[in-house]
Amino acid sequence: MSSVVAAAAPVAAAASLSPRTRLLLEGPVARTLLRLAAPNVLVMVLQAAVSTLDAVFVGWLGSAALAGVSIVFPLVMLMQTMSAGGMGGGVASAVARALGAGRRADADALVIHAVVIALAMGGAFTLTLELAGPALYHAMGGTDEVLAAAVAYSRVLFGGAIAYWLFNILSSAIRGSGNMALPASVMVATGLLYLVLSPALILGWGPLPRLGIAGAATASVLSFALGSLVLLGFLCSGRSLVRPALRGQGLRRRLFWEILRVGAPGSLNTVLTNLTVVVLTALVGPFGATALAGYGLGARLEYLQIPIVFGLGSGLVTMVGTSIGAGDRARAVRVAWVGAAMAAGITGVIGILAAGTRYLTIVGPFYGFFGAGLALYFASQGAGRLLWPLLAGFTRLVTAAVGGWLATRWLGGGLGGIFAAMAAALVVFGIINVAAVRLGAWRARGRRSA
Repeated sequence: MSSVVAAAAPVAAAASLSPRTRLLLEGPVARTLLRLAAPNVLVMVLQAAVSTLDAVFVGWLGSAALAGVSIVFPLVMLMQTMSAGGMGGGVASAVARALGAGRRADADALVIHAVVIALAMGGAFTLTLELAGPALYHAMGGTDEVLAAAVAYSRVLFGGAIAYWLFNILSSAIRGSGNMALPASVMVATGLLYLVLSPALILGWGPLPRLGIAGAATASVLSFALGSLVLLGFLCSGRSLVRPALRGQGLRRRLFWEILRVGAPGSLNTVLTNLTVVVLTALVGPFGATALAGYGLGARLEYLQIPIVFGLGSGLVTMVGTSIGAGDRARAVRVAWVGAAMAAGITGVIGILAAGTRYLTIVGPFYGFFGAGLALYFASQGAGRLLWPLLAGFTRLVTAAVGGWLATRWLGGGLGGIFAAMAAALVVFGIINVAAVRLGAWRARGRRSA
């Protein structure tokens, strides 16, 4: 009798799957992945444009204001990547796995648990940077007017950190259900609203107050707060596949764990990624402004590739997570390889075509390894298996830092040696992630739902 019940369980779960979930499980891999990725890639392009115009708006206030925002920018990027790609990846993965397994009640409850995490993390960013921000910005080189501008901008922006966390976490929950268009549309509207509000609040157009540099931060917080309300409204409507609901069971440690076991390592990985850039910048700095500018161009190109691969990665998290939840590991692995090939192709072409600096000449040809490794990192988020991608990120940091230091101190390689170490770090990062999936890093989960 028990065997009959066990055999019937997958059938019952399959019967409860929505058409969107069935498409993720049964649709053509490449076509479905591209369909999921397209809205996210377009949004990443829009965000790049918004960031550029943001610098223009702040530049109206003078070089001190622009320098102040530049000091705060790495921490803003850390919060955004952590909430969207790190913890957000954990939310999307957990929701996708629950839906793939036919556990709709768990998927609904996961949204509530994700909101609790967003509130806690947003509050932590606000408190930490309110207390430690001024000293940190001073240590990063901010003095006098530049420091004052950085503190003024930071206090408003990180004072509204919860708005960013809610926006990215709610977007991730919706993406985990396979709906990429809605979060992308809201992000576009949020970006356009910011482009209207920012100059108006900076300069005080019409009846609006002239807030100076704080106006740019205020416009950003307001835009993300309104976007969060729209996303929450959609989730609570009858049009969303997942709806925030606990069904009388209260908060559960198991569901927090399903998010955090992917989201916490993912968040740590974003720290490692940013730390790698910081370490390389410190190694290149003694070679002068020209060398630093050349490396800075290459570093920006790598940062540009992360959002592009994130477009594919969001689809990978959802498709892999849904397949793992449904017990179809073979399809999950197939999706991962297709995504990795796409990412390697895109980033490889960028690296080969990029030219103009010594850094890009040495490192650019190896960008394909970076793209493949990054795609498999996202796929591993979907699978709920982040140990090896985290080790790959740590090994990349160590390879770049130790190799660059040895090149300058012992091997006489100079600047070329530092860049060669960075190229080796990208190769190691890609190979570890590829080897982990190829050798069965996901196999241990079997058919157990998560």
